[in-house]
Amino acid sequence: MSRGPGSGGTRVVFFGSGTFALPILDALRALPDMNVVAVASAPDRPAGRGQSARSTPVTSAARDAGFPVLQPARLRDADAIADLAALQAELGVLADYGRIVPPAVLALPERGFLNVHPSLLPRHRGASPIPAVILANDPETGVSIIEMGAGIDDGPVVAQAAHVLNGDEIAPELEARLAVLGAELLGRTLGPWLEGRQTAVPQDDDSATLTRPLRREDGRLDPALAASALERRVRAHAPWPGSYVETAAGRLNVDAATVMPARDGDAPGMLVADDDGFALATSDGRLRLDQVRLAGTRRMSGAELRRGRPALVGSVVGAADRSETAPPGAL
Repeated sequence: MSRGPGSGGTRVVFFGSGTFALPILDALRALPDMNVVAVASAPDRPAGRGQSARSTPVTSAARDAGFPVLQPARLRDADAIADLAALQAELGVLADYGRIVPPAVLALPERGFLNVHPSLLPRHRGASPIPAVILANDPETGVSIIEMGAGIDDGPVVAQAAHVLNGDEIAPELEARLAVLGAELLGRTLGPWLEGRQTAVPQDDDSATLTRPLRREDGRLDPALAASALERRVRAHAPWPGSYVETAAGRLNVDAATVMPARDGDAPGMLVADDDGFALATSDGRLRLDQVRLAGTRRMSGAELRRGRPALVGSVVGAADRSETAPPGAL
């Protein structure tokens, strides 16, 4: 059974916001020699039609477990640094926090800061490593535990664990697998690292790749790309920013799709009949639209959409028109 706050052991402050961090927090609090003295997470933010304040998944879980929760708007503010210093934490652990931790905060724990990151660093540093690994069609990914420094995920690697990919992963499912893998790796790593029996190895900066926060317009499916690339986008961009095309009937969200061979007469950008459903003709092949949603409607099959909107066959999709950045904690 996981232990609550206030137990003896190394005093740890945990930084996390998104769902990837939840198993890692639970693993940390379960270790008999760790004492999680507080949890820091992104502030509540307005959400939904009523714009009511919504906590991050980590904030909700930490409150349920009885941990003190800090939600500084800016970690660089003197008050935020003072609140963290008052905890007298010996170690910081971070996973899916979604904000930059400034040097003044990194310097507070005498035993440093560890970051659990969902990629095999130095590949896919930054804000969206899980979508990036799907988009790149990588054969494997994994989790890395690094010592944090002033750069973006560029600290020396303390431990890594790999995960082989099948090529059909959807981002939320892959995130859940990597979160469990990261929790297990942290449980195996913390003791030896704190005892000085596990050393950190510098990353090869020359082979590093960097990801950025996803934006709403990243979800637009561009028919100038190959169908195989668009199918990866559908899987990589679930649930944020999603995938969509602009049609004569409005924005059509694409939740699942399959690559199909092109047929005579296909022109990139055209919605074409495919058996009893729809496909998007692309520069190389067709993207069959298996599960879709028009704005304000339920999720349906491509066949259901075609029965309700037969005039879409032969129409051409349009361009994106909206920009928005990902919410805190999104990978």
